[in-house]
Amino acid sequence: MNEFSIKLDMSSENMQKIFGMQDAYVKKLERDFDVAIVDRNGSIMITGREEMVKKAASVLQQLTVISNRGNEIEEQSVDYAITMEMEEKENILTEIDSDCICHTVNGKPIKPKTLGQKAYVDAIRKNMIVFGLGPAGTGKTYLAMAMAITAFKNDEVGRIILTRPAIEAGEKLGFLPGDLQSKVDPYLRPLYDALYQIMGAESFAKNMEKGLIEVAPLAYMRGRTLDNAYIILDEAQNTTPAQMKMFLTRIGFGSKVIITGDASQKDLAPGTKSGLDVAVRVLGKIDDIAFCNLTSKDVVRHPLVQRIVKAYDDYEAKEKIRSREKYGRK
Repeated sequence: MNEFSIKLDMSSENMQKIFGMQDAYVKKLERDFDVAIVDRNGSIMITGREEMVKKAASVLQQLTVISNRGNEIEEQSVDYAITMEMEEKENILTEIDSDCICHTVNGKPIKPKTLGQKAYVDAIRKNMIVFGLGPAGTGKTYLAMAMAITAFKNDEVGRIILTRPAIEAGEKLGFLPGDLQSKVDPYLRPLYDALYQIMGAESFAKNMEKGLIEVAPLAYMRGRTLDNAYIILDEAQNTTPAQMKMFLTRIGFGSKVIITGDASQKDLAPGTKSGLDVAVRVLGKIDDIAFCNLTSKDVVRHPLVQRIVKAYDDYEAKEKIRSREKYGRK
């Protein structure tokens, strides 16, 4: 079989970023597409089977566009570009990367990084209530926070309210030292961390002092009406049906709500129904409420996290099949 080659021109700066540490990213491309990639005096030569060479070239071209936009090239971006090319979805990475939500206090752009994340962000823009469902590492909370802070800065809402159910994961609140606020703060820490990173500690403290940003346990929402606010309920899988109903009926005029949760990580007492599971069944056909299901493909943490999530998904799917077969025989 005749070998096919494509030559790509690339600046030394882009080459340094795209090749990765010790050429790790290029080696990944060579392995996954079964091609040879070499640097020849400022150009890149890709050689192998025609179909695979064209796919590898497409990935490199997309990574070049992203690099030219000032982004760091991360392993997740390389992996996702390869996956999309294998699935015949061309130029997805550059399309997703063009959607910048906002910048962190350090100037780093916050963007969706997968098709699932892009659909999630678009749903938030279009709907009053959005449920972001999926495993850890898919950016459910972080993207929701970025959208909330952007809306707040653009005066689309007057305040941001962030809440979580204070459910213990193997520990009891009563045995923790300090007053109630110091006891619930650990449960709200991920929300604080995202606020500090996107808004900056000084700006956050100033708006918190004015009451324009509120971070509180879900129990504090009872009896309130939340108008002109961006409201995020995080870890919603740990709500009871009564708590979820209470929360959803707090929503007032001019508000937008994002509810995030991972059905596979419940900390509720055995036998207790999850308010998130019930809400998915009850509210599925109501207009202006969207449900976005993120998967292991949308994990943007360390690539190992994606593999862990996928392994658990496969295991749970097999267990369901075994369970059905077991009870089907009885």
